[in-house]
Amino acid sequence: MAKQINAKFIISASNINNCPNTNLPEFPLLGRSNVGKSSFINCLCNNSKIAKTSNTPGKTRLINFFNFVDKFMIADLPGYGYAKVSKEAQNEWAKNLEEYLLKRKQITSLIQLVDGRHDVQKNDIQMREWVKSYNLPVITVVTKIDYVKKSKFTETLKKVEDVFNDTALPFSAVDRQYCDKIFETIEQIILKQEN
Repeated sequence: MAKQINAKFIISASNINNCPNTNLPEFPLLGRSNVGKSSFINCLCNNSKIAKTSNTPGKTRLINFFNFVDKFMIADLPGYGYAKVSKEAQNEWAKNLEEYLLKRKQITSLIQLVDGRHDVQKNDIQMREWVKSYNLPVITVVTKIDYVKKSKFTETLKKVEDVFNDTALPFSAVDRQYCDKIFETIEQIILKQEN
C-alpha cells in the first residue's frame, strides 16, 4: 500500500510577490490543462478534496500552494495549452509565471506532467525546451497511466523518455501504487540539496 503524506492548502498567489514566505523546498507542477495536476496532489496526500479538480480545462488561474507536513511544498500552476481568456490575460500569466519560476529561491525542482494517453504534445516539448534553456531541474511524470494497456505500458514511458531524454515516472490517480516512487524521488532531491 502506498504511503501518504497529509497536506494542506496554504494560499493562492497571482505573482511572486504574493507567494508564501517559507523556507520549504518547493516543487511547481507544470503541465497542459487537464493533465491531472489537481488529481496528482490529491492522490499524494490521499485526500480527494484538497485540490479542486475540474473537467473544464484552464480552471487554475493562480499559483496554488500546498504544504506537505512542513517537509515540502507543491505549487499547482495554471495549465498551458488551453484557456478561454483574452490574449492580454494569457500574456500576463506567462509573465508572472516566468518570473516565479526563474526568481523564486525556494524552488527545488519542477515536476512536468504529461498525459500518458497521448503522444507528447507540441506545447509539452516547448515547455521542456524552455525549462532546459534555463538549466532548471525537472522530474518527468506520465499521468493517467491506468488508461494505457498493460502491453503498452513500457512503450508509453519509453516514448516520453526518448522525447525528453529523461527518466519518466508513471502515475495514476486511480492506482496509488505509483505514489511511493514519486515521494522517494522528491525526498532524494531534497536530501541532495541539503548535503
